[in-house]
Amino acid sequence: MLRHEFRPGKLVAGFFLTLAGITYAGDAGDAWDTPWFAVIPMVVGGLCLAGVVGLLTRAVRNRRDSRRTSTPPSTPPEVAQTPQPPIPH
Repeated sequence: MLRHEFRPGKLVAGFFLTLAGITYAGDAGDAWDTPWFAVIPMVVGGLCLAGVVGLLTRAVRNRRDSRRTSTPPSTPPEVAQTPQPPIPH
């Protein structure tokens, strides 16, 4: 059993932010030369993709949940509540 819900949007966002960090770390360590503006589209694109993935995940989960509870559970007759008599004032 899972301890929490799997959120793929957060996974995608984390991946792109980690990729941006690795890009800057490689530039700082002189492994390669990264222009200052190269990471901005990477981060913005990753966050937009994460938002789309999050919306799709929410839509799929809402649709799945609505299909499960589309028929309301019926109350057995022995459990049905009887009306209470009015309380005199």
